Amino acid sequence: MARIGPGDVTLTMADLRVVTRFAAECAAEALPLFDGPDDGRPRAALDAAWAFADGAERSRLQRVTAVDAARAAKEARTPAGRHAALAAADAAASAYLHPLAKATQVGHILRAAAHAAHAVELADGDAPRSGDAQLDRARRRATPELVDVLCRYPRAAAGSSRVAALTAALDDALRDR
Repeated sequence: MARIGPGDVTLTMADLRVVTRFAAECAAEALPLFDGPDDGRPRAALDAAWAFADGAERSRLQRVTAVDAARAAKEARTPAGRHAALAAADAAASAYLHPLAKATQVGHILRAAAHAAHAVELADGDAPRSGDAQLDRARRRATPELVDVLCRYPRAAAGSSRVAALTAALDDALRDR
């Protein structure tokens, strides 16, 4: 278990694997929207997330592939492709959720799902209903163990971006169910 100081959150490797599995499941749905078919960086990040979620050691692999996928997002040809790559990056990075009792950490839990939802809505002509449907799938996918980890942190701030709004909406939906 990891516990650093007063006000921090207790996390086990099992908790981190639950978070990473959820993030990888959400990101996997959007990965086909990534528009760099010769660019395997988002797929490598998703594979690194799956490896950790399935029991491999948490390693530098998750960090490196997350950064690489974020770089691929900058080179995406479409906004939907950009957010699909960012979802994969966030899935790999979720293995490094910090035990800091701060609302910003909720992004490590839910941002992959939010980027995936935004990618889907952008691919569908910027249709918020598509993003909402994707968030609903993420909500149904969330296990009681994931919600338990989420509830150890303060609620996510709404923020001004669409991804921040989707993150906060999913956060509210999971806590209020």
